[in-house]
Amino acid sequence: MKEERRPLRLSLAWEWARAGIISAALVWTTLGLGGSLPQTRVVTVSLVALLLCVHLLDPAPRRPHPAGWMLLPFLVYAGVNAAWVTPVRWLGWLDWFGWAQAVVVFWVLLNGVRAVGPRRLIFWVLAALGVVAAGFACYQHFGRPDWFTPGAQFLAARNRSSGFFGIPSSLAALMLLLIPPLGALAIERDEHLPLRLVCIGALVALGMGFLLAVSRGAWIALAVALAAKPFFDSGRSLARRIVRAVVLGALLAVIGGALYVASPYLRLHLSEWLGDPAARSRPILWQGAWRIFAAHPWAGGGAGSFDARFEPFRPASYQEQPVWAHNDYLNTLADYGLIGFLLLFGAAATIVYRCRAVSGLAAAIGVGLLAFALHLFVEFHLKIPALALVFATLSARVVGEAWPGTAGPAPEGRPAGAPPVWGWAGVGAVAAATWLWVIPLFRAEEYRSLARDQIDGLARTGAPVAGQRALLATVRTELDRAVALDPADAQAWSDRAYADSLWALIEPVRTRELGAAAERDADRALALSRLPVEFWIRRGTGLDMQGQWPAAGRCFDEALNLAPARADVWYYDAYHLSLEPAAREAAVTAVDRCLRLDPGYRLGRALRRTLASGSATRAAARPAAGGTRSPTP
Repeated sequence: MKEERRPLRLSLAWEWARAGIISAALVWTTLGLGGSLPQTRVVTVSLVALLLCVHLLDPAPRRPHPAGWMLLPFLVYAGVNAAWVTPVRWLGWLDWFGWAQAVVVFWVLLNGVRAVGPRRLIFWVLAALGVVAAGFACYQHFGRPDWFTPGAQFLAARNRSSGFFGIPSSLAALMLLLIPPLGALAIERDEHLPLRLVCIGALVALGMGFLLAVSRGAWIALAVALAAKPFFDSGRSLARRIVRAVVLGALLAVIGGALYVASPYLRLHLSEWLGDPAARSRPILWQGAWRIFAAHPWAGGGAGSFDARFEPFRPASYQEQPVWAHNDYLNTLADYGLIGFLLLFGAAATIVYRCRAVSGLAAAIGVGLLAFALHLFVEFHLKIPALALVFATLSARVVGEAWPGTAGPAPEGRPAGAPPVWGWAGVGAVAAATWLWVIPLFRAEEYRSLARDQIDGLARTGAPVAGQRALLATVRTELDRAVALDPADAQAWSDRAYADSLWALIEPVRTRELGAAAERDADRALALSRLPVEFWIRRGTGLDMQGQWPAAGRCFDEALNLAPARADVWYYDAYHLSLEPAAREAAVTAVDRCLRLDPGYRLGRALRRTLASGSATRAAARPAAGGTRSPTP
């Protein structure tokens, strides 16, 4: 008997190990601004790699669940796309790692966490994260609106809470995923009363956070998902399902109406919905994504390329940096084309179809997943690492219960005992790739983003660059580390050219020397990708610093060809033209075009005053920080 129980205890120990690792990854990533910072992602990717290694070393033989295999073709295709299709390869790999993390978590939890105890641990860790996020949201709303948020001024002005995400809609997405299952446990009569009371308290907290995020899309998505739930219930006629859906929808409408009447806070935000700039900008981004897809229908514009590909389709009325399309379906279509879209969402649709007969807690989790999927039509949640990991975790739970498949012990092969040879080989490959490639890539992006944030901070504060020697010295050191760790990061080379041009304001006597360095760094960036507008601006700036005005002009012309509707590009062209007295009229025309596109553009207004006064501009005094935007998320 003891010999029979030993393999079971050993197998359960491996499952607890997996559950502990994924719980740590979820906590770390979610608390770290949703994993949006490179320094957070370094730890996250290391934990996910450890999770995969533990799974490979499990001595208990298992047959993989078919749902896991269905996602591998897309992952392979996305890797090929990032390696050979995308024009912004460094961004393509960052995007690919986001997909890879989610697939690995889904695969491992689906195949390697099937016992009740480890599953409960993961679920209650997620529930605790939701409650903590809701608590932070309340603190932001009733205490400090600018707490722990990179966009503090925006959030304080609009009075929306974001928890520890920094993005209100991301907080709402987490609540979307957790409210339905906690609600199901709260009303389940078969559950113990203490557990139900805990769930009721958690549900109240999540509901408060959900409301304070003020995400109208999330509210609608949850209402639609709840109203649609009867259609997925088994054992009832279609007529009864329709009646239940209508009644549930009416009840939700009444609850929503009551909240609207009772809360001036909600009335204020709902009345601003039609005037919300973000709401107006989304159709612009959707149209841009569709036009990118139309230009590259099969393989797409390339992994992570939406921001750079958007420029030719930018209307004059939109001057923000899009980064993503605010619609994960269109974003995937634009980046990976019809092939990638069908591989990913075709596999997802097949899995959903096989799991349609689900009940109990898994059904409630499915409602949250459906609401999340609906919200993806207006958001980019799959680009937020924490949300992608939570979605993958809960999806594995539902698929494991609704579609048993053939997962479980293999009928033949090695007995439980030592890990297989292929397991050790897989661990070696994963460890080597993580240590030699993945971690250096994210560390390089960490140094680069920290440096760029400091440069952009100069623009926000308006501090004179000439008095920032220590800060710019640190920036240059960080960028040197970035390009040393990842020479394929074109944005790092471009940012180093930016820092070189700004250093000329510290040491004007070295302007030509620094201009040559900026030109070399920009050439390294352009050798990796000729699509980003900023790279051409950096090269033109370096040439201007060396007195090569005609050659610089060709760089700014190329930048205008790539982004004819961007105010900052017209500003840089105007500055370049202002360096040549014979081109002053053309400079005035260019800066006027800049200010028509963006009347509040501070550097453009300053240059217009300089030109109107007849003062000379100095080639050494390159425009200060903030003249362009980094396309890296």
